[in-house]
Amino acid sequence: MGRQHLYRPVIADATSADAAAVVALWHACGLTRPWNDADADFARALAGAGSTILVARRDDVPVGSVMVGHDGHRGWLYYLAVRPDLQGQGIGTALFAAAEHWLRDRSVPKLQLMVRTDNDATIRFYHRLGLEQQDVVVLGRFLDIAT
Repeated sequence: MGRQHLYRPVIADATSADAAAVVALWHACGLTRPWNDADADFARALAGAGSTILVARRDDVPVGSVMVGHDGHRGWLYYLAVRPDLQGQGIGTALFAAAEHWLRDRSVPKLQLMVRTDNDATIRFYHRLGLEQQDVVVLGRFLDIAT
């Protein structure tokens, strides 16, 4: 039996009033890590000129989200999350499409995202959406900043 698409979610920019519900969603979906402050990530995304968080709602309650931003050259997606009991209904696909549209509206030529190598289900999801694995290595370091 194929995936059910029960409804088309209402997707709009998040507001600061959505912070607690969206961060709780990220936790419920296993997207947070102890070394990342999800509350600060939410606040930074809303405060940035080149970023936002898009939220899918059902009955005015956030059931999915995606953080999207860009540096003018590359667009990045983070925290694409759908409430676990609603996954497989097209909400994640709709959020991805909304984020891609947000980037296109800003003339950003490339979309990228990072997925942990052991997250096979998520990698399959993005492959179904037409994303391809890039031949790059992600390097990084934590910066000591005041929050």
